[in-house]
Amino acid sequence: MDLRLSCCALAVHDLDETVGFYRDVLGFEVRAAGQVVSVSPPSQPELRIVLARPDVEGDRLLGSLTFATDNCDATFEHIEATGAEVMQEPIDRPQGVRDCAFLDPSGNMLRFSQKRVVDVLPG
Repeated sequence: MDLRLSCCALAVHDLDETVGFYRDVLGFEVRAAGQVVSVSPPSQPELRIVLARPDVEGDRLLGSLTFATDNCDATFEHIEATGAEVMQEPIDRPQGVRDCAFLDPSGNMLRFSQKRVVDVLPG
């Protein structure tokens, strides 16, 4: 099982101030903006750090990690077999990913996401 961190979420008190810190102090690039902002280091554009106020995303935002995996179903079976609490069984999402989610023993959400090859039918 080869897992790579692809996304993490942080709850912030002041979104503008925090975005400024990541952008201006750390040199991160702002990838998406709005009530929830995504930033990443220039050397790792595939890594998303999601910043949002807790009242925007709710408690689920606190302590969440998303890992990229080559096989969502095998990863799900492996983790489920350990007795970990399942939050979501593997499902296909419209944006071309298959993912599942668990809670770690402290209640943090761990999501495991696999890019899918989407068949395109001739027009």
